Formats: sequence, structure tokens, C-alpha cells
Amino acid sequence: MRAAFKDWAIVVDALGRGEQIIILRKGGIAEGKGGFQLEHEKFLLFPTRYHQQNEKVAAEAAARWTEIEAAFPPEDTLRIELCAEVVEYREVTSLDQARKLQGQHIWKEEVIEDRFEWGREQKIFAIALRIARLPQPVELPMLEEYGGCKSWIEVTSDVATEDAEPVLRNEEFETKLNAFRSTLAT
Repeated sequence: MRAAFKDWAIVVDALGRGEQIIILRKGGIAEGKGGFQLEHEKFLLFPTRYHQQNEKVAAEAAARWTEIEAAFPPEDTLRIELCAEVVEYREVTSLDQARKLQGQHIWKEEVIEDRFEWGREQKIFAIALRIARLPQPVELPMLEEYGGCKSWIEVTSDVATEDAEPVLRNEEFETKLNAFRSTLAT
């Protein structure tokens, strides 16, 4: 697998801990007028410090930032530890509905509002993922083309994901998925 999805390292950490199963995305500036597109059903998670803003996440998550940052590889190295599979994809066109996802992710409410309101279209994408941990972290060279405000990149080498283990047991995952679905069903 070469497709990788970039997100704040602190969000990738929460996904890897099983604290959340969703990512929320408006779209990076580099994604142009079309905004965010779900380009891949399965992908690697690319933790980034680009735009990292600890004040924009819940206090419990922000408290882990020092630990996360200390474990980061050197700047010339990309460390991949997780992969994901899309289970459900929703375009959320109501700010009230987006707010109801609070507690299912680590972003503060004002971040959801800012992202929802940003740009011409009032919406945000909510994506439920099944997260799995690779048997061993994979380290690749950090390339200049990986930079910038974009959601998707393609890494230079294939990363094997067949032996990755889900971070949540099936029952825990189904509970979180059902909460996501019921929140967006109303």
C-alpha cells in the first residue's frame, strides 16, 4: 500500500489509541475548488506536525502532545504505524449535526465550527475508519513533496498491511460505529 492520509499527529495518536474512529475533513488548500475527496478506501495514516495546534483539541489529548512530539522521528524520516479502512463516509451539511459528533473525536467545538464555515460550502466530511496497527513501524524518507496542506500523498515504497491488527476489539468498534451512525441519522 502506498496511499497515505495526512492528519495531525495528535489525531493519529487518538485513532491509534482507539479513542476515536472518525476523521473530520474539510479539505486542504492544495486540494483546490473541489475540496476534499475520498480517494482511497484503504490507506496508511501519515502523522504530521503541519498545522499542529494543541489548543484546538480536548485537554486530555493536548496533554499527550509532549509525549507524542518526543517520540517523533527525525525531520528527514516519516514513521508509519497505522493503516485504515473506510467503513462509512458522510457529508455533513448541518452545523448542528456536526456539533453532535462532539465526544466522538478530540477536536474542540470551535474547530468544527471554523472548518464547517470555511470556504464557499458549508459542510464537513465525517469518515468512520477501522484502524489497525502495523506489526512494526515502517520508516521512510520524508520527502519535500509530502509537505503542504493536502490530505493525500503517495509514499515511495509499498507498505505491507496484511498482518496489521485492529486497535479495537470488534465489540468496541461496533459500539463506536453505532454511535457515529445514530448521531448522523437524526
